[in-house]
Amino acid sequence: MTFPVKAVVLDWAGTMIDHGCRAPVVALQRVFDGAGVAISEAEARADMGRAKRDHIRAILAAPRIAVAWQAAHDRASSEDDVARLHDAVEPLMRSAARDCAALIPGAAALAATLRARGVRIGSCTGYTRPMMADILPLAAEQGYAPEAVICSGETLEGRPSPLMLWKALVELGVWPAWSCVKVDDATVGIGEGKAAGAWTVGLAASGNGVGLDYAALQALPADERTRRVSAAAAELRAAGADYVIDSVADLWPVLETIAARITAGERPMA
Repeated sequence: MTFPVKAVVLDWAGTMIDHGCRAPVVALQRVFDGAGVAISEAEARADMGRAKRDHIRAILAAPRIAVAWQAAHDRASSEDDVARLHDAVEPLMRSAARDCAALIPGAAALAATLRARGVRIGSCTGYTRPMMADILPLAAEQGYAPEAVICSGETLEGRPSPLMLWKALVELGVWPAWSCVKVDDATVGIGEGKAAGAWTVGLAASGNGVGLDYAALQALPADERTRRVSAAAAELRAAGADYVIDSVADLWPVLETIAARITAGERPMA
């Protein structure tokens, strides 16, 4: 019998690679520091998951950073600044992403299970195609090679619009959207899935909300780890995620539950 979930479309950093979504933070902090306006890790993470150009635009619009930019440059930031920062961050992102390309524990096993059950595998990312150039072969070497990869700038709008997810489904030849599942660690990715009409699963422990690599997360005292993961989970639920789990290692049982709900005639939350 055909499995009712036809496709799973996954984010990259914080979802399938780069536990804690570290690479974008490193690159963004370096490029803003080079522009004379240092930003904190929290400021770099605030709009994580958006296309990198949109992400930079959002950072510049944050009140503290807007004031700091004015003080450093004697003028407000402009779209030319967005373009320059984006051009500067791309090689830094490529380097940082290459260094953080290890698969999250359980990611390769999940991909193998999906393939065995005939579930199509797609992906969307806020990274541009050049930023992904080194990641794709490194991920493939570790056992993860999605059939469709949609990158920032390849649709007219990025997240939280549904366009990247829809483009992935078009390339996979899969429809309707309610037979598909979007998996993401960022709230904008959950928004993308909801806007597209897909089921959504948020990842609380492995992604941007906690922001720690696997070893650092495991080293936390149990109560602090629980507090931080619970806070990230609450944000994903507030964004409308149908399910929230710790990481992709926990995804397959959720997909079986969604499959049963589809069979029963249920559809994702609007």
